[in-house]
Amino acid sequence: MTRHTDQEIEAAATRLEQQLQNLDLDTIKVRDIAELRAITEAADAARRAEADVVERVTIARAHGRSWNLIALALGVSRQAARQRFAGKIKL
Repeated sequence: MTRHTDQEIEAAATRLEQQLQNLDLDTIKVRDIAELRAITEAADAARRAEADVVERVTIARAHGRSWNLIALALGVSRQAARQRFAGKIKL
């Protein structure tokens, strides 16, 4: 790691300050990241939905519902439902 002198740091700070003062905000191009925000929001929604499904499967199992009935509600096979949720539910 290179150590800088106080004078070097001060000079760098002065250069940066000058560059910032000369910055024309009207000419700055800002990238539109709406699609990236949309991906983040969709991923967050998917995680919340998955947590909700796990919670509801846990409740169903606590009420004695079979993997066959849970699978039917999910539209998957009994084996698929059990494989997906058996390790995630807390009873």
